Amino acid sequence: MKSHRLRAYDRKHLKNLIGLIGVDEAGRGALAGPVVAAAVAARADFYDSEWCKRNASNINDSKLLTLEQREELYGKLRWLEREGRIFIGVGRGSVSEIEDHNILGATQIAMKRAVEEILETANILPHDPDPLFDQVPVGEKAPETLSSWKILVDGKPMKNLGYSHDAVVKGDSTALCIAMASIVAKVTRDRIMMALDCEYPHYDLASSKGYATVLHRTAILENGPTDIHRPLFLRKLLEEPGEDVQEEFGF
Repeated sequence: MKSHRLRAYDRKHLKNLIGLIGVDEAGRGALAGPVVAAAVAARADFYDSEWCKRNASNINDSKLLTLEQREELYGKLRWLEREGRIFIGVGRGSVSEIEDHNILGATQIAMKRAVEEILETANILPHDPDPLFDQVPVGEKAPETLSSWKILVDGKPMKNLGYSHDAVVKGDSTALCIAMASIVAKVTRDRIMMALDCEYPHYDLASSKGYATVLHRTAILENGPTDIHRPLFLRKLLEEPGEDVQEEFGF
C-alpha cells in the first residue's frame, strides 16, 4: 500500500516530464562533521519497472529505517545506479562552510553539488539550448535538459539552490525519489562519521554520528572541540554546559 502511495505521488508530478530528481540531506542538526546532501534521478519508466513494484514498499524516510535496512537499500540503490536505472549525486557542506554560510547556506551548497553531479553523470543540460546557436544536427537526438525534469526537495524551499524546484514537506516519506535520496544521504554521512571516529576516538562519533548525545557532549566538555566540530553549534554548549543544545537548534 505504501509502495503504491509513494509511486503515485511521483507519478502525479511526471506529466510531460522525462523524470524526477529527489533531493534530501543528512546531518543538518549535528554538532560535528559535514552536512551531506544526496540527489536521486529516476526516469518515468523506472516507476513501472518490476524492481520498483517489488521494492518500493521497503523504501521510506531513512530515519524510520534500521541501520541494517538502510545499508541493504543503499546497496540496492547503488546497484540500480550501476545498471543505469537511476542516477545518484552526493554533495557535502563542510564545517568551514557551515561557519561561513550558516547551516541553511551550507545545506544549499551541498544540495546544489549533489544536483550538479546528477546533471553531469546523466548528461542533462542545466539550460535549454539557444535556438540560434545550439541547433541539433539533422538525425541526432536533442539533448535532455533540466526543463524536462522536475526537482523535488524535502522540506521548505531553498532560495539559493540555484535550480527551480518544488519543496515537499515530509518529502522523505511522501515522494519515492526523495526517500531514495534520504537513504543515500544518511548512509553516506554515517560512513563519514564512522571513519572520523577512527581519527577522533574519544568523541563517540561512531555511535552519535556527531549529534548531541550525552556521551558526545560530555567528551566535548572534557576534551574540548576538534576541527571537525561546528563552532556555531557549540557556543551555547560551551557557554552554558547544563543547557540542552538539542532544544536550541530544534533537532
